[in-house]
Amino acid sequence: MKQFQTMLPLRFLSLAFFCLILTGSSFAQQQAVVYGRVNEASGKAIEMVNIAIQGRNGGITSDVHGDFTLNVPADTTVTIVFSFIGYKPHNQRIRLRNGEKRQLNVTMNEVATELPTSEVSDQRLHSASLNKLNPKNAQLLPSVSGGVEDLVKTLPGVSSNNELSSQYTVRGGNFDENLVYVNGIEIYRPFLIRSGQQEGLSFLNPALVSGISFSAGGFNAEYGDKLSSVLDVTYNRPTETKASIGLSLLGADFHIEGQAGKKRFTYLLGARYKTTQYILNALETQGAYRPDFTDIQILLQYQFNKNWDLSVLGNYSRNKYEIVPESRQTDFGTFQEAYRLNIYFDGQEVDQYQTGTGAVTLSFHPRQNIDLKLIASVFSTTETETYDIQSQYWIGKLEKSSGSEQYGNVFQSQGVGTFIEHARNYFDASVINIDHKGTFILDHSVLKWGVRYQHQEVDDRISEWEMIDSAGYNLPNPPEFPGTSSPEKSDFILHENIKAHSKITTNSFNGFIQNSWTIEDKKQSVYTFTAGLRANYMDYVNEFLLSPRASVAFKPNWKHDIVFRLASGIYNQAPFYREMRLFDGSLYSDPHSQQSFQLILGSDLSFEAWNRPFVLTNEIYYKYLYNLVPYEVDNVRIRYYADQIAQGFATGIDIKINGEFVKGIESWASLSFMKTMEDIENDSYQDFLTDKTTQITDSITVYPGFIPRPADQRVQFSLFFQDYIPNYPTFRVHLKLLFGTGLPFGQPNTERYQQIRRMPPYRRVDIGFSKQIIGEQTSFKNKTPLRHIKNLWLSLEVFNLLQVNNTVSYIWIKDVNNRQYGVPNYLTPRQLNLKLVAEF
Repeated sequence: MKQFQTMLPLRFLSLAFFCLILTGSSFAQQQAVVYGRVNEASGKAIEMVNIAIQGRNGGITSDVHGDFTLNVPADTTVTIVFSFIGYKPHNQRIRLRNGEKRQLNVTMNEVATELPTSEVSDQRLHSASLNKLNPKNAQLLPSVSGGVEDLVKTLPGVSSNNELSSQYTVRGGNFDENLVYVNGIEIYRPFLIRSGQQEGLSFLNPALVSGISFSAGGFNAEYGDKLSSVLDVTYNRPTETKASIGLSLLGADFHIEGQAGKKRFTYLLGARYKTTQYILNALETQGAYRPDFTDIQILLQYQFNKNWDLSVLGNYSRNKYEIVPESRQTDFGTFQEAYRLNIYFDGQEVDQYQTGTGAVTLSFHPRQNIDLKLIASVFSTTETETYDIQSQYWIGKLEKSSGSEQYGNVFQSQGVGTFIEHARNYFDASVINIDHKGTFILDHSVLKWGVRYQHQEVDDRISEWEMIDSAGYNLPNPPEFPGTSSPEKSDFILHENIKAHSKITTNSFNGFIQNSWTIEDKKQSVYTFTAGLRANYMDYVNEFLLSPRASVAFKPNWKHDIVFRLASGIYNQAPFYREMRLFDGSLYSDPHSQQSFQLILGSDLSFEAWNRPFVLTNEIYYKYLYNLVPYEVDNVRIRYYADQIAQGFATGIDIKINGEFVKGIESWASLSFMKTMEDIENDSYQDFLTDKTTQITDSITVYPGFIPRPADQRVQFSLFFQDYIPNYPTFRVHLKLLFGTGLPFGQPNTERYQQIRRMPPYRRVDIGFSKQIIGEQTSFKNKTPLRHIKNLWLSLEVFNLLQVNNTVSYIWIKDVNNRQYGVPNYLTPRQLNLKLVAEF
């Protein structure tokens, strides 16, 4: 166990931050406050409405409920402008006394247009880096896995090399370093999953989402303790009765929402069924795939009065994956040295992951500018991973001489063998959280705070082994030759044998305080400051850690509309469970928290081209990483070297341009350059020196130093593009393009410094073609059942349009000469999907 880790410089820095948070408001001018809600004529709230004072720079946007709070100069008549694409601007003149607060509810009328409105993301009002995404795009995006995460994968700094998985890495981190929230509730991912085809449905249901915010680093203290990113999702608060049904070759989904009890009670229900059998049948491993993924979610909200309201969020998910593999054929190698692997299977695999999440949020609003919340949530998962599979393989060399009659066929056998894999793994975990969060809107600033108690219980039972038999001989084999009359008895040793049973119970406490305020100088330049401090204590590792964070945005009064941003802070990530587990299944006795110092410098340039709005975002970042736990990745499975420690860094630049490349529709392109390295403490190997006769004369100790981290993807480019046929806006096209250079990898059971070979680059294009069959302009007879359908879309999606064989991992095979081959495991080929979506 470690002692409390509060270094003296950090204490002074944290104290300075605390004082800054509490006293920062004294720098602002005399102001008043206008607050309220922005609605459509139907009463539906409008999110992300631009709200600003006429003739002045800066402003705010309405939140997912249409609510806003705007600071205005006191004792001055000002005009507040409300604007949003697709709606007529609304102007409101107002004059308030110093310290006065006035409610202002605004109704905006839509502008008649044939095209769906676009939403060009505007980050200018946030001192921290924050991307706001239109939830509608998550439903339009052509995707195998589907969902909000696939939209996030197109953002700068975000990387994913597996279309079957919803997991992603951010700026050199791994899957475990990303925070995900739904309505302020932290969401957890399954633990035992090894590959994307096992994963099933993620928690986030696109049909229920009303707001998406994402930060790739430098996020504020109000968010939790992870090293890489935060995805903050808000579910819809219904204002009318609506429903939708979606059908496709990959499954079905349904949702319904509405109000009751004089609009005090709202309900939001979603159910999904997914099967990737059609997709998996195209993989090189042939067999009987039986994936079966279902989930149901419900959000109930009740407003007792103007001061009290209650929210209940529930989720149950059952993801089951079965396969009876039969055979596999893979060609690999180079043109000059090409090979073919044939495998014949016996046995089956059955995996099941059942998770449940429940949360109750009680909100109290004693005054219009005070919001107090008490949140109790529980997460539970029961996971099983069972398989018994025998694989008999044969490696052959391919004839590549164009004049040969055997061209393209095997002409020389390289080896045969068998390996048997067995597992009976069971994992149970539960996480209980009790949170209090508060928001206090002052005359010129916003103060936030929160505290949390978390209780975790894990029961992990591992039983897995692997036997390798090469050319009829078990490895390792007895020293006698075959045919010996009385061979010496030897122990039967498995290539890999893991048996362990671990239980762990942990308790942790954390809290934060954060203040944000805005200052406008005499030149009408606007400054937005945010400073915060987090504290975290976990009993199992006996660490008390402080995390000061700060950010500033500066919008000069220039001709060009530009904002500069600077964010910095210390980020800590306490071990959950996976980081504590050694390769043999046992728990490391002295785990520690991983930490990083982050510095991000960015800018947002808003401009017009072709009379359409665009935003160019640039960010340069540097992350110093210390007390790292090294790890390796196989497909989506992460295994930590829990007993090792490393130092490292990640640095790069992210560029994004988004706007109306096609009038009325938002698209964007992202480009990232990144390098991340780590140096594992005390790792070394012996390099032997020989003479001319190859006799060893001496040896030296070599320290590998910095090596690429598993997520070291140097270049990444992504594109999300939407278009429509001129004069026929009901015909639309949605395209997603992803490119990423190769990731490091290595042979199994080797040291981390040996795992520095590179996979081929990941290249993928998905495209969808949609036709709106029924829209708001469609009219039906009164008795026709179709009159209840508001929108009906039919889509044809083409996955992996360019038919690229992307590599996700490798299977390692030995030949008769004990040479080991890394045979690529390819992802999905080109396939089609037909989708029908109806909205009521």
